[in-house]
Amino acid sequence: MADSGSPRIDAESDFLRSRRLQTLTSLAAMLRGDRDTSRALSFDEVVDALGRRGERRLGLHLIPLDAIIGSVDKVRDFDRRFRPTSDRSRARWERIARASRIGEEIPPIDVYKLGDYYFVRDGHHRVSVARALRLRLIEAEVTEVQTLLEPRDIGRRTDLEMKHWRKLFLQRVPIEPTIRGAVSVTDPFDYGALAEMVEAWATRRMQAEGQFMDKQTMARRWLDEEFLPVLQLVADAGLKGEDETDADAYIRIAGERYRLIGEHLWDRDIMAQVAKRRPRRGRRRS
Repeated sequence: MADSGSPRIDAESDFLRSRRLQTLTSLAAMLRGDRDTSRALSFDEVVDALGRRGERRLGLHLIPLDAIIGSVDKVRDFDRRFRPTSDRSRARWERIARASRIGEEIPPIDVYKLGDYYFVRDGHHRVSVARALRLRLIEAEVTEVQTLLEPRDIGRRTDLEMKHWRKLFLQRVPIEPTIRGAVSVTDPFDYGALAEMVEAWATRRMQAEGQFMDKQTMARRWLDEEFLPVLQLVADAGLKGEDETDADAYIRIAGERYRLIGEHLWDRDIMAQVAKRRPRRGRRRS
């Protein structure tokens, strides 16, 4: 980090360098057609996609600056690496930079914690200056937010669409957390189709048995009595495509089976008929 000996001049240089890097990064992302990777994430958008369950205060901690990826209310003012996107708050930014350079005490920032990620509630300029000065850690008051889905793989807004539809699926079909990973789809919109298939299966079972089934029971029984046995039949028949998840294969083959025989039945003979009708394994999408 260059140091002229003048905190004021060095703070001005810090700001100009940060703005220049932000402009170049934004331009490069625009030329690639991938501006999503350079934009700070919105805390509200992420929590809405994951499903908020609660929160708890963790107190004062040193947190890694690289783990701060978004903001509660200033996503337009800073990019993903908290470089300023305009000159609007330059005076404030440089004032904090000068204070940091001469060793003045800087108050802790305030953040929400989601898994290994952090979102700034208060202290955006302090984060921006700390990153410009190439610091690794920053002191923060931390509040942890618990969510329905694990806060992983949320680095891009496109990731949030998948999380949003998966959250809606799990609200309708509350699969136990220990086995949720086995039920995932490639196309986020297929979560809606899968939820309808599970609910239709449960409706048929309730009609046949003459008794009500709550959501938790529905999810458990569908897994044990329908999904896992069908996956074994699919594997035995060699019908799963290389690019498919287990749930992708289930949705596709269940649709082909019903079009073929008009029944909601599963056995090896039916699988053999499906295999003859669809010899190609790749999943076709409209």
